[in-house]
This record gives sequence, C-alpha cells and structure tokens, in this order.
Amino acid sequence: MRLARAKVNLWLNVVGRRADGYHLLDTLVAFTDLADRLEVTPFDGLSLAIEGPAAAGIAGEADNLVLRAARLLADRAGVAPRAAIRLAKHIPVASGLGGGSADAAAALHALVDLWRVAMPVEELFDIAATLGADVPMCLAGRAALASGVGEILRPAPALPPCAILLVNPGVPLATPEVFAARRGAFSAASPVPAAWPDLGEFVDALAARGNDLTAAAISLRPAIAGALDALRQGDGVRYAAMSGSGATCFALHDTVEAARRAAARLPDAWWRHAGLLVPG
Repeated sequence: MRLARAKVNLWLNVVGRRADGYHLLDTLVAFTDLADRLEVTPFDGLSLAIEGPAAAGIAGEADNLVLRAARLLADRAGVAPRAAIRLAKHIPVASGLGGGSADAAAALHALVDLWRVAMPVEELFDIAATLGADVPMCLAGRAALASGVGEILRPAPALPPCAILLVNPGVPLATPEVFAARRGAFSAASPVPAAWPDLGEFVDALAARGNDLTAAAISLRPAIAGALDALRQGDGVRYAAMSGSGATCFALHDTVEAARRAAARLPDAWWRHAGLLVPG
C-alpha cells in the first residue's frame, strides 16, 4: 500500500509570469497525515476501483491522473500496462490539497515496484512533471521550497513539530479560476533561513509571506473568508491561512488535541481534519 499524502502550501507568493501565461511561484510545500491509500496488484489489463469517503468527487472521471500516470509509465518503460489499482479517497476533490497529484505520484511509485521498472530517478520526475506541476513535489513527498511553476524543488529546512487543522467550507474551486481572478503586483521572493528553531519563528515567517491568491479566491468563493475568520478565532491557534489556490484553509496548533478542540467548534457542514504536519 502507498500513502498519497495531502499537500499544503504554507505560504504562496506569485513572483512573476511567463510568456506562455503560467505564473511563477515561490511556495513552501508540506505534507500532512491526511492521505489517500493506493494499492496495486497484478492483472491482465489496467483497471481502477475507487472507494472511500471522497470517492464521489471523482466517480464520473473516465480517465483520471492515476490511469494517465500508469499508461505513461508503461509507455516510457516499454512494458504492458497491466495492474488492478484500488484507490481509497480521503482527500476532498478540488480542495487545493493536491489529492489527484498525490494519487498519481503514489501510482508511479507503486507501479515501478510492481512492474520492476529500472528507470533513472530523473526520468521518473520527468514523467511526473508531464502530469502536472504538483506531481513532482508529491513524488518527492517531503517538505520543499518550490519555484518556477512548481517544478523546481529544493529541500525545505526542517519544520518544527506542530499540529494542523484543515477546513473546507464545502466550496470546490478550480485553480485556473483563481489565477485568472488575481490582481495586483507580483511579490518578491524572500530568502529562507537554514532552520526555524521553534514554532513561533516559523509562524512569523509564514505570516510575513502569506498567500497571494487569498483575495482572488475569496472574490470567487466568499465562504473562504468565513472559514479563515473561524480558524483565527480558534482556541490556541498559532497561524491560519488559505492553502494554495483554495478553498481549503489551515490553522497551525501546538498539539492535535488543541486542533481537535478548535475543529469541534466549526459548523457541522464544513469538512475538517485535525492531524499533524509530516516532518521533513
């Protein structure tokens, strides 16, 4: 079994725009203990079965990223695409948590093992990049400083231990919509220290950078503003912001118990997960 961990953008600055229209980013990506689960077994053809609490969000997709990843890997490796893939979905769809990208990355890892593919790691990352800008960072699966359109990755300093509360007010939001709605000047990339000695200095760094897509996302889905207000009023919250292009928001707490207490005070209709940031 492979875990496809939810991705969180702890800060996100838009620092420019390429000639082809894609925006250039400076972002800190981390992963949480919320994860989809993917299993592969030998099979005469290629199949995908989806289950779990978030399965309905992708039930109608005829060819999602997992199947595309499988076919692309098989083509590059010169093997027949034969596997039965079972995906248990726990990450909400279109939530800004990179669930589809994480699933594709998990599929690549699992199928390399199943098909005994001998492939340079650089080529595997090249395959991941053709599937989407977030897939390489999910393939790496560890905290990273991402630049370019998200494809240039550097290891991040070690993250201080902390809990995270993820909240979505029930409003899916497509990333292209948010970038199209963004207004204003570009940010300047800031230097990153060698380490954050404690959670206090870490949240100060996050607050200094923020998320440049927040205003655009709120203009499209005003419920995001309500989610942020609720998180910032939670007991013991150290920092709260929107993740990526939304609509999911997060709050950092000292302990999972504190995050769970804050989660219990949120509206019942909102999706939430109280857990941990994965270190490293």
